[in-house]
Amino acid sequence: MNSSIFSGCMPALMTPCKPDRTPDFDALVRKGKELVAAGMSAVVYCGSMGDWPLLTDAQRMEGVERLVKAGVPVVVGTGAINTASAVAHAAHAAKVGAQGLMVIPRVLSRGTSSTAQAAHFRAILSAAPALPAVIYNSPYYGFATRADLFFALRKDHPNLIGFKEFGGAADLRYAAEHITSADDSVTLMVGVDTNVYHGFVNCGATGAITGIGNALPREVLHLVSLCEKAAKGDTKARVQAKELEEALGVLSSFDEGADLVLYYKHLMVLNGDTEYTLHFNETDALSDSQRNYAESQYRLFKDWYANWAA
Repeated sequence: MNSSIFSGCMPALMTPCKPDRTPDFDALVRKGKELVAAGMSAVVYCGSMGDWPLLTDAQRMEGVERLVKAGVPVVVGTGAINTASAVAHAAHAAKVGAQGLMVIPRVLSRGTSSTAQAAHFRAILSAAPALPAVIYNSPYYGFATRADLFFALRKDHPNLIGFKEFGGAADLRYAAEHITSADDSVTLMVGVDTNVYHGFVNCGATGAITGIGNALPREVLHLVSLCEKAAKGDTKARVQAKELEEALGVLSSFDEGADLVLYYKHLMVLNGDTEYTLHFNETDALSDSQRNYAESQYRLFKDWYANWAA
């Protein structure tokens, strides 16, 4: 099973809206192609950043298919409120030519049950056995996949090749210590923007899935490159990676909160991507103070980076 798709850096695409608050797939494809051209290894669609709970299954599948037809390498999120829908997304991803799966735990119904989660994961992995897949481990989904379950699944499903860790520093450490260090062929993806350095340098991650990278692709790719060098012992890169991650700290921290999509869409609007102005729910909006804070921090980082990179 080729796990190379889960390396480098890939943005979790957000779904732009038309004025009638339906998905703007033309804009989605443009952004996916733009980010890959900038150096991203692939894109993720439709994960939490893509607002999967707010889209119909048909809309999500259309977005995936449009991206694939445009030549964009796509990893497909399988988030769903029931296993049958998750299986349908996995099967569709394989059918249309996506390159990987991000397997999201069962939610709401029996979400804390290891037995239920094992059956959910197995059904998804079985639906697309030729697609490499990573489990999306996140406290926001209410279930932590541990080593015993991961390796039990992997024994029967060789397409399960890794972990996308969104639980933070301690969970990244757990994944490195108990999962990826037990099998060199298992890959670890950093899933939260505040832990890129820790993931690559201290935990042996091979890739990162980014939110802030939608708005700052050049700078985030720079950070990942420095972290990759630091993980190989480059002392200068280690110092620079820490400096850059610290400067990105506030903007990256939006990735940890419930308003992450609101923040990152707003930053993209500041970049001139006006198709990201709207949200699917009309009442979803940053407060004036949140917007002012995001804008001031964005300006501060951009000014700092221009001087620092020079």
